[in-house]
Amino acid sequence: MVEWVKLELDIDRFDDPTFEPYLQQAQLAGTRFTTMAALGDAPEQRRALYRLNKACSADIPDRGPFYTYDEYVVQRIDVATFNPNGVIVATQGADWIAMSATSLHPDQQFAFSEMTGVLAPHRGKGLSLALKLLAIRFVRSAGYRRLVAFHHPRNQTAIAMNRRLGFVDQVR
Repeated sequence: MVEWVKLELDIDRFDDPTFEPYLQQAQLAGTRFTTMAALGDAPEQRRALYRLNKACSADIPDRGPFYTYDEYVVQRIDVATFNPNGVIVATQGADWIAMSATSLHPDQQFAFSEMTGVLAPHRGKGLSLALKLLAIRFVRSAGYRRLVAFHHPRNQTAIAMNRRLGFVDQVR
């Protein structure tokens, strides 16, 4: 049984200006950021999101097989917690290269970081920090004060990135 690393960010304490340069750097390099809401909730966009999420999830330790497309839609998109404004996609030209998906849980008064991933050829450029900045802004604009993330303990890169952003071990 895996003991997940459960982290939480206090949105009110998050320091946006510290991470703004990562967003600006990515934009200057030609990366565009958009949301599923802006792209439209159509089959073509859903399939592109599925392919990107599947590719980004391949590095998660002990992930096992990824959902089929139909399972993905049922379990990740056609659910009450899905918000297309909380799914941020980074593109270069027509290519989808990175993503961050955040769900909202009003009954528990927190937002949940479902996935932040960058395709391997685009890593090491600060894209994950830029995406998380945009995700945190989404959470704040939705009126939430807490952002929660769970990680496999061997996913040290993701854990370190979230700690850098100010996430701390969840105490609840």
